[in-house]
Amino acid sequence: MEVKAEHRYAKISAFKVREVTREIQGLPAEQALEIVRLIPKKAARLISKVLASAIANAENNENKEKRTLRAENLIVKQAIAGEGPTLKRMHARARGSGSRINKRTAHIRITLTEAAPAVEKPAKTKAAKKNKTKAPAAEKPAGASAETKS
Repeated sequence: MEVKAEHRYAKISAFKVREVTREIQGLPAEQALEIVRLIPKKAARLISKVLASAIANAENNENKEKRTLRAENLIVKQAIAGEGPTLKRMHARARGSGSRINKRTAHIRITLTEAAPAVEKPAKTKAAKKNKTKAPAAEKPAGASAETKS
């Protein structure tokens, strides 16, 4: 089951947000929340809010199976920062001219999914590893050789 949360039109460049979203992809949701809270950037504060919203959505919203998802079992499947519309503004310059300022916005999307239950593989013993023997290589026939003399 996937749970999504989104912050649209965030007043920050998507380039700045992507630095933080790369750090949390694939991590457990609670661990990602702790990491984001320690990063001293504006983008981290925004992502923290979106991530907390996604966790709350998972715990409170009813899903198709009529069961609640727990924060301990959630993993950050995707953390994406897409570009939003750019606000074009004017900056006054010398001699009555002006230059353009681009105020960029971003759309922050976070998707959480349930973690698959961990299945442990049985450990092989040293004796089992030693008993394995390699199959002998196939021998070439006596008449065949790489070089033929004429």
